[in-house]
Amino acid sequence: MSVPVGRVGRVSEMTVTPVDERVEVAPGVFLHVRRWPAPGPPFMLVHGLASNARVWDGVAGRLAARGFAAYAVDLRGHGESDRPGEGNDTGTAAADVAALVDRLGLDHPVLAGQSWGGNVVVEVAARWPGLPRGLALIDGGWLHLSDSFATEDEAWAALAPPRQPMVRLADVRAKLRRWNPDWPESGIEGTLGNFEELPDGTARVRLARDRHESILRSMWRHHPRELYPAINVPTLLLPAGHPGRRGAGRIAEAAAALPRAQVRWYDGAAHDLHAQHPDRVAADLADLADLAERPEPSEPAEPT
Repeated sequence: MSVPVGRVGRVSEMTVTPVDERVEVAPGVFLHVRRWPAPGPPFMLVHGLASNARVWDGVAGRLAARGFAAYAVDLRGHGESDRPGEGNDTGTAAADVAALVDRLGLDHPVLAGQSWGGNVVVEVAARWPGLPRGLALIDGGWLHLSDSFATEDEAWAALAPPRQPMVRLADVRAKLRRWNPDWPESGIEGTLGNFEELPDGTARVRLARDRHESILRSMWRHHPRELYPAINVPTLLLPAGHPGRRGAGRIAEAAAALPRAQVRWYDGAAHDLHAQHPDRVAADLADLADLAERPEPSEPAEPT
């Protein structure tokens, strides 16, 4: 079935089968990529800390049904990508994404990042200003841990993931469904991609604790607000919650500093709103792609 590029309403019943591949982004470092082929402009979808590419499955399939090519990446140390001992930090993650765009030959993709992935794509857009055609920040991209914690040690002490007892993957699936009754199956199964199933049926988090710590410490040292002035493409901010939420000031700060920025709040949504609301997120991302194709409004002439 041929579907024109753009918004076509709800497309959850339309399916485009993803293709899985591995791409070398640095010497000896291969990242796992899920690709939804389509003829239209591409999207590069970047997950958050300790997450994985499959959480984007619902959004990516809907983008492809609209005619947009979609690529979701497992960052190094995550999902099915390589797990080198070095480079587990925000700057290297950004360099990996830029290298991936180059290796895949993508023509000015829209970069979309969730949570820490939002910070990563902000870094990409600032360091490689000619790379993206648009920037989508999904409940991230404005994370400044140093605003809340005086040192990176304090940040790690407060935000380190709890040590979990060994549980069966089937039990994790059941808990996810119980805790998130309004999530589509793509969100549940995508979140399960954060774990690997061991031979005895138990689940182990894919991101090792030492790598998690290295990334989180790099987040404390990362300051997106210093990068906003270098970004020159339309930006869409999709925060969970409402304008009165905690941290809303940083969202307003980002929206004021980023070019052609729009904010669309997801009141009542979870942090993983792309897993929870793939129809709406895909529609918003399609809007951003349309906006990126329009010429930037010219400044009004100064009176003489």
